[in-house]
Amino acid sequence: MYSPEVTQASNFVQGVDTAFLVILGISFFFLIVLTVVMIYFIYKYNRKRNPVATQIHGNTTLEIIWTVVPFLLTMVMFYYGWAGWKPMQKAPKDSMEITVYGRMWNFSFEYENGKRTDTLFLPKDQPIKLNLVAMDVLHSLYIPAFRVKQDMVPGMENNFMWFEPQREGIFELYCAEYCGLQHSYMYTYVKVMEENEFTDWLVDTTQVAALDIESPTATGKRIMQNIGCFACHSLDGSKLVGPSFKGIWGEEHTVVTGKETRQVLVDEEYIKSSIYDPNEDVVEGFSKGLMLSYRGQLSDDDITNIVEYLKTLK
Repeated sequence: MYSPEVTQASNFVQGVDTAFLVILGISFFFLIVLTVVMIYFIYKYNRKRNPVATQIHGNTTLEIIWTVVPFLLTMVMFYYGWAGWKPMQKAPKDSMEITVYGRMWNFSFEYENGKRTDTLFLPKDQPIKLNLVAMDVLHSLYIPAFRVKQDMVPGMENNFMWFEPQREGIFELYCAEYCGLQHSYMYTYVKVMEENEFTDWLVDTTQVAALDIESPTATGKRIMQNIGCFACHSLDGSKLVGPSFKGIWGEEHTVVTGKETRQVLVDEEYIKSSIYDPNEDVVEGFSKGLMLSYRGQLSDDDITNIVEYLKTLK
């Protein structure tokens, strides 16, 4: 169940909140003071009360005060901001490392044992280092309850964020950088568990194995959900970023290969080619370059299961 409470959800909450409240407090103080002074001046120096303008000469003391005081307040705000930001830049050596892949338009999370999910599962009270990989365009991973946000830049090395979850529950995680048409769908959750519960979950592969044995179709659908296929391809025939999956299997499509337009049969070889080399044969009427290769992220067995699911979409 989603947990709206955010008190000490991570080790960075207090530092970020303190900086926010200090800056907000100073801003509100001056907003109120300056507004009151402005209203007072409007009243005192209006045309009826002061019909003849009065020349006011400079005041050195006043000039110094309104230069030094704002400078000092700016340094106070800078200090609290820096104090909250600095600890985020170096992850502890014993951090658990998880690789986050961001692509249009979903997040996927890969653990050290190779397990991959579309929801971020974490152990409580253990430092976590998220290695951020953008597969296509600029994304930004944001967990409001943890007070952490980091841009995901394509090709950027050693791009990471770290934190220590300190509260059990389910928290929102989403992309905070506009990354294209389905940006608002780039949304998932973080589930924080006790360490022993997390360990049991991490090493348990029986549920996945059961799905693989019992139903390749269900497994294929789960894989496609995890990697975000349905954000770009509809199941009802409607046109999104890519062609619809409805009734695609066994049909002939017109594709553009280089400068040549040709007909291809949608079979297992075509599906595999479209996943590994999506810009080789682009369905006519759709743009090239919007989908990146899943080579290295999906196995041949994964693609076989995807094919079995696509066969059911009549």
